[in-house]
Amino acid sequence: MIATTFQEGSFSGRVALISGATSGIGAAIAGAFATLGAQVTVTGATEQEAAAARERCGFWWEHAIALDVRDAAAIAAYFATLPKLDILVNCAGIIRRGDEHDPGVFAEVLDVNLTGTMRLCTAARPLLAHTQGCIVNTASVLSTIGGALVPGYSASKGGVAQLTKSLAIAYAADKIRVNAIAPGWIATALTQPLQDDPARSSAIVARTPLGRWGKPEDAAGAAVFLCSPAAAFVTGAILAVDGGYLAM
Repeated sequence: MIATTFQEGSFSGRVALISGATSGIGAAIAGAFATLGAQVTVTGATEQEAAAARERCGFWWEHAIALDVRDAAAIAAYFATLPKLDILVNCAGIIRRGDEHDPGVFAEVLDVNLTGTMRLCTAARPLLAHTQGCIVNTASVLSTIGGALVPGYSASKGGVAQLTKSLAIAYAADKIRVNAIAPGWIATALTQPLQDDPARSSAIVARTPLGRWGKPEDAAGAAVFLCSPAAAFVTGAILAVDGGYLAM
């Protein structure tokens, strides 16, 4: 889909960093950029995740590395090694379904999903200012609606949406565009428990006008668009990729 929608080689010479991209939506986004010619580095929280990604899909990406988005020192050290950056996509995220009413777990989820996003945006800003690059953050349909079992995840994604708008204003002077995708119910390991629950899965599909679970590639196309010249006048946008779920 990506190759037929965008011109071949349209991201040649562009350098992209995709956090949390050893699997799921992030991996699909990374694969899309690599297919279109970008030099792509993906990150996982641990070396084990990075190694598994290299073994599984090493032909897609230039590098797969371990980078814990909670570790400000590690982030600073890594960005100091980068000579250039055109694109940052923040996909690193966790969910602790059922446990997030515990304040400690709540704080952990926010530290990864929201503060981790801010850490990477802050570290990337000088490089992106030099290339007049762009950022795509990962919000969620839960940026808009609540989740009884996931107050931390929902709060973090609401924060990502507002962070995106705030940084779009703050970074505009540097000609850095900042947008976010807001995926709906996408079939990944993160949502596997919901996919495996017939009642919950049926309810999700019934409310989704397009009548299916989303695929990681659906989110990838939106992320590529937001980083493309076609979106040159788009910043501060939260693009829902939800099959119409929020329209119901």
